[in-house]
Amino acid sequence: MSTGKPPKILLVEDDPSLGMLMKDFLGMEGFDVTLAKDGVEGLSSYTSGHFDLCILDVMMPLMDGFTLAKKIRKKNEEIPIIFLTAKSLKEDKLNGFDLGGDDYITKPFDEDELVRRINAILKRSFKLIDETDCKCKIGMFDFDHSNLELLLNGELTRITKKEADVLILLCNSRNSLVKREDILVKVWGENDYFMGRSLDVFITKLRKHLKPDPAIKIENVHGVGFILTDGKK
Repeated sequence: MSTGKPPKILLVEDDPSLGMLMKDFLGMEGFDVTLAKDGVEGLSSYTSGHFDLCILDVMMPLMDGFTLAKKIRKKNEEIPIIFLTAKSLKEDKLNGFDLGGDDYITKPFDEDELVRRINAILKRSFKLIDETDCKCKIGMFDFDHSNLELLLNGELTRITKKEADVLILLCNSRNSLVKREDILVKVWGENDYFMGRSLDVFITKLRKHLKPDPAIKIENVHGVGFILTDGKK
């Protein structure tokens, strides 16, 4: 998010009345909002602009919000995404978080609550560690948290900010249990069931990244947390 400038939000909502109301309200709250009327227009707006956060309606013509989120994620894995939907189905929420969504709001919603959720997401600094602790050795990997790098035998893998934040928490407590709730609060900002599903997705991604070293394991202590081991004490 750019310091000193209004946060730029891409709002993709196919209901013209609700879209304009949200645009005007968020504008009065200090946000710079670009409104798109469907998923195709939303993707075009995202591609041609720079945004700090996206708010995507799920049920839209031409391209639904989940499909749009997948396309946005291919371009930028870090930009926060909030899904809007008239449905309250558990499966839809899980789908949204599995796609890397940061929040999920069911219509009708309270405008002030939406603003608080937006601000909470934008203000997460992810300052989890001191600069002196930003590099560590994990098995055969060299991990650089600040630069989002995993290095193995000269081969560099670039990981996402959330992946790096989760991994540094596990690394700093190597061979010890790190509670799910602690990871969720420090990385996602709150301990929530659906955020927990998102955490599980990131743990799966980390296991894939670290798979080349068979000594590294991220053990799931069901319902409690995770333990990172790499054969070292």
